[in-house]
Amino acid sequence: MSERLSNYHGKRDFGRTREPEGRRAPTGSAPRFVVQIHDASTMHFDFRLQVGDVLKSWSVPKGPSGLPEDKRLAVPTEDHPLEYEDFEGVIPRGEYGGGTVIVWDRGTYEPLSHDRRGRPVDFATSLEQGHATFRLRGTKLRGGYALTRFREDNWLLVKTAEGRTRGPCTPDPRRARSVRTGRTLAQVADEET
Repeated sequence: MSERLSNYHGKRDFGRTREPEGRRAPTGSAPRFVVQIHDASTMHFDFRLQVGDVLKSWSVPKGPSGLPEDKRLAVPTEDHPLEYEDFEGVIPRGEYGGGTVIVWDRGTYEPLSHDRRGRPVDFATSLEQGHATFRLRGTKLRGGYALTRFREDNWLLVKTAEGRTRGPCTPDPRRARSVRTGRTLAQVADEET
């Protein structure tokens, strides 16, 4: 178990929740990302980027946007295990994050962070310094994005104007479908409760 997952483990009772405990080692392929819709106490999107052996995670209340003019608040949450990329289901009521989760998008990403002289910067270091750029290659989200810390521990997730392409607007979370199973939040909740 990664030491970076201690906060994740401390918030969950794995005897009650089907969320993964985290045993998979990172692979040598391109780093992964996942966007999950989470109908918990408040509806939100969870944006997760693989950094080493964990998924760095942010809660994005309005969800990521494919429009460069949309600046989306992204609040960091605890690191999650790599297996969380595939998690879809119902977290029991009373458990941390209790509610329904679907995988709205997933794929790989290419780190693009660099210093003022244009030299590449390690992606984990760029996040620690409060600004990271990357290119998503997902089923729904594609192109350049940036995460920037702007106050204490609040971040902004923004689509860059790279190539003047415009991606999808954020979906209605209640009508959105999983890229894994094609199910909506309501269908997952009905099938698993």
